[in-house]
Amino acid sequence: MHGLGNDFVVLDARLGDLKLTAASARAIGNRRTGVGCDQIMIIERPRNGGDVYLAIRNSDGGVVESCGNGSRCVARLLLDESGKEKVTMETMGGDIIAARAGNMISIDMGPARDDWKSIPLAEAADTLHLKIGEGPLQDPVGVNVGNPHAVFFVPDAAAIDLATIGPKLEHHPLFPERTNVEAVQVLDRKHLRMRVWERGAGVTLACGTGACATLVAAARRGLTDRKAIVTVDGGDLEIEWRADGHVIMTGPVAETFVGTLDRSLLA
Repeated sequence: MHGLGNDFVVLDARLGDLKLTAASARAIGNRRTGVGCDQIMIIERPRNGGDVYLAIRNSDGGVVESCGNGSRCVARLLLDESGKEKVTMETMGGDIIAARAGNMISIDMGPARDDWKSIPLAEAADTLHLKIGEGPLQDPVGVNVGNPHAVFFVPDAAAIDLATIGPKLEHHPLFPERTNVEAVQVLDRKHLRMRVWERGAGVTLACGTGACATLVAAARRGLTDRKAIVTVDGGDLEIEWRADGHVIMTGPVAETFVGTLDRSLLA
């Protein structure tokens, strides 16, 4: 499945534990010898009263706390399967509540966190103006929307060489759990242009939590209103940072194919 080109392998482990290892995740995520994806979404039985638990791995095998576009994809499957109006998906980053929004899927990503311990940072810092940078990316906003983000505002997002700069910032010592990196251009108070380097996945066409973090960062800086369109390489997401602190993301999802993995990928 994919959400604006941010693509996922979705596995259903509700009938039995898959015991997916980092090596298995890398094998599945390989675009030449596996299926190919940005993240792997594993649907498991709920652990704390939700409809399901989502275990998430990046294509490099690393465990991920949350994934906005992937959660929207899984939500579409669960809503179709159950006939419910809403579903709750438990993740390491907190519960995500999803519902239909016409032909799209809307999810409540929970509250955005901007204190340094919650991002987390290695030391106390002003998260509205982090004193780090690399080349044209300087003075980011730190935000956690289920996972850590460093949001950089630039005059031209398309001009940033994220493939070169992204990995340097991802592994900056200020971020003990690494970070996602966003290069963001403010088009107007209701429209942002974002490109992203995803932690453990590289440059991707879209990042749901990144789009959420982008809107929160822009609103905190007074650059936009609390609701705006975030245009990523794959298309548009509608993001709202509500007065209660919760971030709502709405956008399309698509199913590409259904199949059976060869057992060698799970060995």
